[in-house]
Amino acid sequence: MFIGYLVFAPILIAPVLYRISRKNEEAGDRLAILFAFVELLVSLSLITMPGAGLRIPYVLAYGLSFEADGFRIVYSCITSIMWAGTSLFAKEYFRHEREGMARYWMFTMMTLGATQGVMLSADFMTTFVFFEILSLTSFTWVIHEETREAIRAAYTYLFIAVIGGLILFMGLLLLEDTCGTLAFREVYAAAVRAREENASAGRRILAAGFCILLGFGAKAGMFPLHVWLPKAHPVAPSPASALLSGILTKVGIFGILMTATTVLFESRTFGTVVFVLGLVTMFLGALLALFSVNLKRTLACSSMSQIGFILVGIGSAVFMSSLGGEEASEGLALALSGTVLHMVNHSLLKLVLFMAAGVVVMNLHTLTLNEIRGWGRNKTALKIAFALGGLGISGVPLFNGYISKTMLHEGIVEAILIAKEQLPGAQGMIAFLRAAEWVFLVSGGFTFAYMLKLFLCIFVERNKDEKIQAGYDKERSCMNMWSTAAICIPSVFMVLLGQPAVMKRLALFMTGRDEILEFRAFIPANLKGGLISLAIGAAVYLLVVRKVLMRGGSYRNLWPEWLDLEDLVYRPLLTSWLPGVFGAIARIFGENLILRPVCRAVFFAAAVIGRALSTSTDALIVLLRRTVLRETRVRTLRDEERRSRAEAFRDQTEAALNPIVSGFSFALVMTCIGILLILGVLINYI
Repeated sequence: MFIGYLVFAPILIAPVLYRISRKNEEAGDRLAILFAFVELLVSLSLITMPGAGLRIPYVLAYGLSFEADGFRIVYSCITSIMWAGTSLFAKEYFRHEREGMARYWMFTMMTLGATQGVMLSADFMTTFVFFEILSLTSFTWVIHEETREAIRAAYTYLFIAVIGGLILFMGLLLLEDTCGTLAFREVYAAAVRAREENASAGRRILAAGFCILLGFGAKAGMFPLHVWLPKAHPVAPSPASALLSGILTKVGIFGILMTATTVLFESRTFGTVVFVLGLVTMFLGALLALFSVNLKRTLACSSMSQIGFILVGIGSAVFMSSLGGEEASEGLALALSGTVLHMVNHSLLKLVLFMAAGVVVMNLHTLTLNEIRGWGRNKTALKIAFALGGLGISGVPLFNGYISKTMLHEGIVEAILIAKEQLPGAQGMIAFLRAAEWVFLVSGGFTFAYMLKLFLCIFVERNKDEKIQAGYDKERSCMNMWSTAAICIPSVFMVLLGQPAVMKRLALFMTGRDEILEFRAFIPANLKGGLISLAIGAAVYLLVVRKVLMRGGSYRNLWPEWLDLEDLVYRPLLTSWLPGVFGAIARIFGENLILRPVCRAVFFAAAVIGRALSTSTDALIVLLRRTVLRETRVRTLRDEERRSRAEAFRDQTEAALNPIVSGFSFALVMTCIGILLILGVLINYI
């Protein structure tokens, strides 16, 4: 009951909220805030009922399945906290820009339900269904402002989401065909059994895993599918940016984590690939954030980097699981616990930081560091909240990011030690892991450097223009009481979750691995890694930010514009390279008198085959039902009397629908409807 409410109530109330907001904006705002807090209360109630589940049959052949275990319960609560905080903040944020608010609230509620659907899903197909729903609904956040930059960023986001969804679906089909199930609790045993029965099954499962990784990685902001993330956040409203960064990226991570731990938990190849992609994502995101001079873009690139930290944790866990043995158990617990805890930490950190950035936007309507410099010098509440967020994400001891990052770092250290014991001849692997440890520490140092740059720029330094600074100093009030509560209350988690006892219990609840209770966060060996990162960060700030990235007292962005991966590779690939290749092929076939009839014959044969495929499956089902599987329609009066009217109606409806929904043509029709919906949204903004 509670799971069903969390998933479907927001989707059902969304159109109602739209109509109310159109007629009365104030009533719409209040209803959205009230519903978000009710959703939070219902999520918290799941803590008392671990193991609760829900199954809805007759949907997409498999049905929809949901389950509330430790990890899913925590992320259901985190999701609701994010929505409650941003909804409360949105009321003031949008006070001067009310256009499109009914649309914003409707799609925000729909995205809430879809996100809960993913986080509480019990199988990959349920995850996929709600994953695709939120890809479309969250698109409206990015395009909300309807500026040229917003439209371009939204198209990039939607394109990557759609392509990622198609690749993901292909991987799920391959996985289901090989293993026979997509249920999280069953797929691991099914994969082991499939490998034992068929030598090629392992390669097929690995291929499916890579497709799923790319599909979910597109939403997570994983390199090389990260291009939407730095562009979407600066143009999206700040409450939406907090949700995009804090939750929607975790939807992608959720899928990768479930794939790694339920399908390929002992695949060293898969773990290594995730680990390498995590390293690149982590370092590149931190480097981009260091160069950025836009507040929200810096935070967006920071999100990319923190996603890399989480992917490194997943890769480390899978690598140690592939080695096996009791020696790997402690390292596995560290890597897995660090992964899930850093997910939680990053969600809460970006909730605070992006809403703090939203306060800057709604007061100054600009995000450029040189223009907002010195604005927050006398904004005490905002200064404290931003400082707590910066300390947490930088991994400073006694704050939440330190615990999770230390677990992730120690997971890499354990992987090095175990590799030395079990892979004595693999010197290349050991050297790679040592290098990866330093990439981890340097990336953490970059995090401290760019967060220090943001904090000092906004809250400590003075603006170059003394008149502007004098105006800033006069403005002591920058947000109302409700926005202050929405930002400052979540910032308390930065300190609360910095306590080892709290974090270890939370990790145990989420992973079920009691080895993590032996972890000691503040012993010298564990403090060493965090202090090295902070020292690197301080050095980078003093030597790079102050000496290289600043000239004449102004911040400069020295990152080359031509290094934009979207403009450098993706857009030329789609607009020039591929059309050029296909155009050359078409000219060859069109100009050659011998090949022209061959080309026509091939297209004619393809049309015939397509037509046959669209009808043969349906015809075969009808033939089988009327011959081999023929069902008798003769029932005795006694049998009819035993069945209630509801049962008879259900059976008759199922009998009528099964031949339709199981047909290949129906699948094609549903695909076309989905494409038309996407095109309809696109056309609306052209």
